[in-house]
Amino acid sequence: MEITTRKVDHSALKVNQAFIIAFLVLGFVLNSVWLVGFVAAVMLLGTAVPALSLFKGIYSRLLRPAGLVKPNVITDNPEPHRFAQGFGGVVLLGAIAALLAGAATLGWALVGLVIVLAALNLFLGFCAGCFVYYQLSKLGVPGFDRRPIGQGG
Repeated sequence: MEITTRKVDHSALKVNQAFIIAFLVLGFVLNSVWLVGFVAAVMLLGTAVPALSLFKGIYSRLLRPAGLVKPNVITDNPEPHRFAQGFGGVVLLGAIAALLAGAATLGWALVGLVIVLAALNLFLGFCAGCFVYYQLSKLGVPGFDRRPIGQGG
């Protein structure tokens, strides 16, 4: 059995979630579809090119070096977290489309869904997107090849 040494800094994930929540709540309060678009772009770019993840970059370049947030590096797979973020970004694209089409209730409900799921992860440590990823992995869906650490990961 292969022993994995893959690591993920969960503090970076939590900072990312906190920024997502803060900007989306601000977007709702200001009724700003463009702020929702900004968050969607940050999430999708960070999914496609993790090195360009703005909110995680703020953590690694500012918050962690300043000692404001301490690292919490644990053995974990990064792919489920990227999937969760990418899926959230896609949901926000749907929200933007609804808001621009005049379906404000649907648009803000989708934004609310992303806020709730990010908060669930930030405050309770449950990543719904990771759960979906691992269920797809269990079903053998191509592209979802990582298993939870300790279970053939």
